Amino acid sequence: MSNFNHECVLGVRHWTDTLFSFTTTRNPAFRFRNGEFTMIGLNMGQKPVLRAYSVASANYEDHLEFFSIKVPDGPLTSRLQHLKEGDEIIVSRKATGTLVIDNLEEGRNLYLIGTGTGLAPFLSVIKDPETYERFEKVVLVHGCRRVAELAYGEMITEELPNDDLIGELVRNQLIYYPTVTRDPFHNRGRITDLITSGKLFSDNSLAPLAPEHDRAMICGSPALVHDTRALLLGHGFVEGNHGEPGQFVVEKAFAER
Repeated sequence: MSNFNHECVLGVRHWTDTLFSFTTTRNPAFRFRNGEFTMIGLNMGQKPVLRAYSVASANYEDHLEFFSIKVPDGPLTSRLQHLKEGDEIIVSRKATGTLVIDNLEEGRNLYLIGTGTGLAPFLSVIKDPETYERFEKVVLVHGCRRVAELAYGEMITEELPNDDLIGELVRNQLIYYPTVTRDPFHNRGRITDLITSGKLFSDNSLAPLAPEHDRAMICGSPALVHDTRALLLGHGFVEGNHGEPGQFVVEKAFAER
């Protein structure tokens, strides 16, 4: 039996000349936890070309969604970026990953910290009703270089608050904090600098990070993962994994694409 499902592309959105997302059909037998990733790819020649991609859609939705950068000479993304409705991709039947709330200890506030396409796993986490049952506030921090790269902002601020399933939870508990480093914008600066200076917390009327009651997930560029992990460890946070829940988790399977 094949380890992959064949799915049909339902739609493609090009956010910028370097970022795009696409939705596909979903085999009813494919199961995943919100925040996990799977292998996806294209059949090219005798062996398929595959890469790990976080699932940006929630595990209760009937479609799959993926968020990607465009790499002109990338073995897979150079072809994926030309996907159109009706094309076929292959999706692994198995999903895994550390960015799931089961890998975190109980806490008060959950910080979802991502740069670029590292936003993807958190898009499924913020659609999960259980996320809001586990935490009082869910703080989604998305860092990019340019304002145009802040993909999904409209969905987060306009669509989710009016969603039939989670709208009330989102309105009462989700804090969305986009920030950029190279354009004029109401939030500016690297995420670690905003944490260190306290601006992230003062802007949102939150207490500074504390391992006693705050929890975090990190996904994005190698620099973000390295620097934020070091910052949290320096504050006394304990890293969690599949075997032992902790106060923060990092997705190590891939850096920002």
